[in-house]
Amino acid sequence: MASKSFRKLLILGALLVIPFAASAQDLAPALQPTDSAQKRTAWFRDAKFGMFIHWGPYSLASVEASWPIMKPEAKWNISEAEYMELYKRFNPTQYDPQAWVNLAREAGMRYMVFTAKHHDGFCMFDTSLTSYKITRTPYGKDVTAMLARAAHDANMPLGFYYSPPDMHHPGFRDTSRPVKDTYKGDPTRREWSTYLDYMDAQLRELLTEYGPVALIWFDGLDHTEKYKGEDVVSLVHQIQPATLVNNRLGVPGDFATPEQFIPDRIPTKKSYANLHGTAPVAEGTVPTVPAPDEFQPWETCMTINGTWAYNKNDTDYKPARELIRDLVDVASKGGNFLLDVGPTPEGTIQPEFVERLEAIGKWLKVNGDSIYGTTYGPLQNLPYGKTTAKDRVIYIHVLQPPADGVLNVPGLPQRVAQVTLLADRSKLRWRQNPEKLEIILPATIPDPIDTVVQIITR
Repeated sequence: MASKSFRKLLILGALLVIPFAASAQDLAPALQPTDSAQKRTAWFRDAKFGMFIHWGPYSLASVEASWPIMKPEAKWNISEAEYMELYKRFNPTQYDPQAWVNLAREAGMRYMVFTAKHHDGFCMFDTSLTSYKITRTPYGKDVTAMLARAAHDANMPLGFYYSPPDMHHPGFRDTSRPVKDTYKGDPTRREWSTYLDYMDAQLRELLTEYGPVALIWFDGLDHTEKYKGEDVVSLVHQIQPATLVNNRLGVPGDFATPEQFIPDRIPTKKSYANLHGTAPVAEGTVPTVPAPDEFQPWETCMTINGTWAYNKNDTDYKPARELIRDLVDVASKGGNFLLDVGPTPEGTIQPEFVERLEAIGKWLKVNGDSIYGTTYGPLQNLPYGKTTAKDRVIYIHVLQPPADGVLNVPGLPQRVAQVTLLADRSKLRWRQNPEKLEIILPATIPDPIDTVVQIITR
């Protein structure tokens, strides 16, 4: 089991000195405490691509995390009592956190978010506040401390998913009744304050014993005002000022979190500050391309198949082509793409996920300049693709090449200096007039998934 002294060293040696050594090629910039939200979120907005990890005893049963006891369905084929006992068999002897970090880097991911506690209340870290935790399993080791060590050694920003709902704590709900009848919690019970104290104490553990925390990914479900989100965010920033917080705690947070979908347009602070859920955003009057100070930082989380946790029965895997194009779509609207993996009960990541992640990484090694450090593109409704932008450079992601091989780029106010293919830097023929820019594509495009054209403006 990872010792408390190790976790103290992570704080003293990493948090107080240099949280992350920045690398222009491989890593997001260093996390540094600052009062400026713009500066504090800069690394996150530049990173674009991260790994979400849902892992726990539920992987043994190939069921989703927590929901089989919150909203039981026949498809899960597990009772509440059986679910709650799974941890007694959880023994991921093949768990190799370094392999996870290496895979994330190979995939081109710039940060990781690990599920420290899901709604079921089981803690994947060695909390001192409950025995319902990873160090009371046959495995007996603090997997979160192990991952923190591997991530920090590799300069990989690491954040934690932490669920405010907790099905195991008697302060959150009446544990003498079935979870399905009480899973929303009851803040009118006199025990409620004991749960808020518990949550406060656990967050203190995560923020003081596991090194620099890139972000806390809360998932408060509904009626989140009961968690006193302003106080929670204040606590987070009191301990680690650089830590980002998402928008699922009843307060706006640093970034919005659509789930399993990509917004139909660029989110703004006015219209999408509380953006999350599972339904696409309806058409509205939001400007197609907002001013920078109106933009709402956001991150969509998505699965590779249909479930967050490992499920041997779910073989409906999205192809790499689709996932790459999802990443491009997200980046074209200024967002981040948090792609989920559900490790196996043994602690490995299944080959179908590895294959897709490596394919995305291969594409990013060629085209990463058009994703990392970019913001939403100036043109949002091109019939043949998407755009991203960085300084004086505009990237056109050609997803459906025009039949005549000519890209018509309307409404571009900047004067063009050069147009090249990003893949090999070969120059393309082009002509510009006040109405449009015309770019002549090569007879054979280099990448049928997404050929990136780089426009350098004056």
